[in-house]
Amino acid sequence: MKRIPSLDGLRAISITAVVLGHLGKSGHGPRIFWEVYAESGVRLFFVISGFLITKILIEEHRQTSTLNLRAFYFRRALRIFPAALVFLALAMIFYWHQVRWYHLVAASLYLANFDSTRPWIFGHLWSLGVEEQFYLLWPSVLKRWYHERKTILWAVLILAPICQMIFYIFKVPGGSLGAYPWAATNLATGCLLAIIAPQLPKIRIPIALVMVLGMALIPLFAANTVSRTLVLVFVLQPALCLSMAGILLHVVQTPYRFLSWPPIVWVGKISYSLYLWQQPFCSDPHLRHTYFVFFAIVAAAVSYYCVERPVLKWRDKRTQSLVGELRLGTAEPVRSAA
Repeated sequence: MKRIPSLDGLRAISITAVVLGHLGKSGHGPRIFWEVYAESGVRLFFVISGFLITKILIEEHRQTSTLNLRAFYFRRALRIFPAALVFLALAMIFYWHQVRWYHLVAASLYLANFDSTRPWIFGHLWSLGVEEQFYLLWPSVLKRWYHERKTILWAVLILAPICQMIFYIFKVPGGSLGAYPWAATNLATGCLLAIIAPQLPKIRIPIALVMVLGMALIPLFAANTVSRTLVLVFVLQPALCLSMAGILLHVVQTPYRFLSWPPIVWVGKISYSLYLWQQPFCSDPHLRHTYFVFFAIVAAAVSYYCVERPVLKWRDKRTQSLVGELRLGTAEPVRSAA
């Protein structure tokens, strides 16, 4: 599947919100970004991820009538693990006095969201854990119950807020199981959008502007009472997810030049490495200067060009080689996930 530059633009917006949020948390920037918009950045990442992964899987199923899970997991592993392992290795070296072996094991297995004692240097890895668990679960579910995919996703969207309120009532920690209903709503929204997008009408600019307004204003709502929490969970959060999905579809249908501007696209391309490397430079309360974000960008660029890109090029060459062997009749049929 061809890369969509406008989605890289949305990734750039997402990672900017997260970086500014972490700067605000550590006292290096306006705290409103941490209290309000950092969460929105992660939400948008989840919606984009659900959309792209499902779109890739559906396209493979359309071509082959099945899903090759081994190929999918192989490709995901090469996309996710190398940059993360380099970060973990260097974090272990430079912050060895704060990191215990069980923190490293949990982070390496993408279970950091279950490690409530993880040090601050691994604090951001909870979302990568949730996303990796989504990668493990959703393709298997989609392969087994492909024809019930819409029903499954609608059930998730209906049940997740109920589960979220149950966890809220019983004070289930948000960093472990408590993260799942919140994340599931965003991921399922992106997955469902990928399935129904071909049947949806083109989103016009006035509607898109209303959705942008919703994305800007809904996070400002303070859920500081039980009744306001109910409104947030059952009304405003679904509206926020709908707005994010609508904007995602809108920029795919109507690409905007500023979202495809090369510097913006570049930030979107390095967003995974930047998410990894912003932590030591933007979240350390001992670093008292905002300009340290520049070093986070440099570290992310090094990670992207020295780790991510070489591995992905090798992966793509390996995939092309397997396809070539298949066409020549020298290999068993292989169906690879993009």
